[in-house]
Amino acid sequence: MLQLKEIEKPTPSDNEILIKLHAVTVNRTDCATIRAKPFFMRLVTGLLKPKKQIPGTEFSGEIKAVGKNITSFKTGDKI
Repeated sequence: MLQLKEIEKPTPSDNEILIKLHAVTVNRTDCATIRAKPFFMRLVTGLLKPKKQIPGTEFSGEIKAVGKNITSFKTGDKI
C-alpha cells in the first residue's frame, strides 16, 4: 500500500543535494523493489526490509541545498 506522509527535512551530506520536489512518479519497478519481487532482489534491496523505503526515481523540482563537494549545481537550479 502506498502512503503519503511527512518526513523530517534531511540535511545533504558533502556529496548530496537537497531537492524540493514538484512532481514524482512511482512506477511498477519502484513497487517491486520495495516488495522484493522477485525474492532474490532482497540480496540487493535488503534482507529483512528495504534499505530505501521511499519509492520514486523520476522527479522534477528545485535545488534547495548543496553539499560542500558539489560544484555542478547551485541552490535555485531547476531540475
